[in-house]
Amino acid sequence: MKSIRLSGHARERIDSRGATLEEVADTIRTAPRIPADGGRLECQKDFSYGREWNGKVYGTKRVRPIFADETNEILVVTVYVYYF
Repeated sequence: MKSIRLSGHARERIDSRGATLEEVADTIRTAPRIPADGGRLECQKDFSYGREWNGKVYGTKRVRPIFADETNEILVVTVYVYYF
């Protein structure tokens, strides 16, 4: 199994957008992958949330990493998070 490494940008964004490394890794390892811009890949997974984010309670959190599947590792370039 390849290791998952966050780029500097992804490391900055993961906390500010409310995702965890565990959620990102779970999403990459279990969700279907589709092509993204620049020859990268993306996938998404919904997680049960039921907590407050930015002053509003949301039931679901969707984690959507954009990554490159390299020879020896998976490099996450950014992570998008949606609440609904």
